[in-house]
Amino acid sequence: MPAPFPNLDSIAASGKRGLSRALALIETHAGTAELAELLDAALAQTRAHTAGLTGPPGVGKSTLTNALLRDWRGRGETIGVIAVDPSSRRTGGALLGDRARMATDPEDQGVFVRSMAARDRLGGLSDQTIAAAALMRALFDRVLIESVGIGQSEADISFAVDCVILCVQPGSGDSLQFMKAGVMELPDIVVVTKADMGEAAHRAKSEVQGALTLFARDDDWRVPVILASAARGDGMAELHRALADHRAWAERSGAFLSRRRAQEKAWVEESVRARFGAEGFSRAAAIKVSAAGPFTRELEIARELTRRLEGP
Repeated sequence: MPAPFPNLDSIAASGKRGLSRALALIETHAGTAELAELLDAALAQTRAHTAGLTGPPGVGKSTLTNALLRDWRGRGETIGVIAVDPSSRRTGGALLGDRARMATDPEDQGVFVRSMAARDRLGGLSDQTIAAAALMRALFDRVLIESVGIGQSEADISFAVDCVILCVQPGSGDSLQFMKAGVMELPDIVVVTKADMGEAAHRAKSEVQGALTLFARDDDWRVPVILASAARGDGMAELHRALADHRAWAERSGAFLSRRRAQEKAWVEESVRARFGAEGFSRAAAIKVSAAGPFTRELEIARELTRRLEGP
């Protein structure tokens, strides 16, 4: 007899092993009602604040992640981390394995790190990232998603998190490249890494502040630019304060719930478009479903689209 499909209580009670098994179900049980119900139940019980860390390869994202993990665990907070890596063309698996670069205690049940391969996604995230994040948000105090990198087409991170942190490296020309790509529209916080580089770091901060003035946001949040050296701990207090300030502003202004509703709508639309193409997505607009949760809603739309496209 097959084992019963897990629920949130059984996953939480089983610790890291239970969460690992649940995350495996995201791939093995894709398209099933059981998985959609589990993920929608997780969304209904979301407790975590979710931050996204992005920036070009080598900018120091993993070092900053380690510093954030250290500080949050020092406060007694629990954290789930999703590290999205480039994919191996041969195996399709994670090429670099960010998990190996994160200094965590395997026995610490308060930290869970999962590496995911980006595969053929251009948006900096894995196909399973959204579902994994939904599950983790119900089980941890914080969820941190580290994307594979950022460029002109890599903006998916904004559809998965409550706060986008963009990392910029001094002397790299990143700020000019990001201006060309329109990336400056994405971040809620910018961190200039490797602040110990002195004048180059201050120059990069000024460039970023100037670049931010060229892109109008659709809200009144002022994006802070923080100089940080995660290896030395410099700037970490300012980053934690910026995260707290952004969360407070988002909750006060209504942007918090508005962003999450927009994200759920985008999850459904992107999934339908990826599976059925532009024609299928166009037909989906006429399909009415009763499900409230986005994962079950997407499943019902997909089933109805399949029925209509296959015909009698």
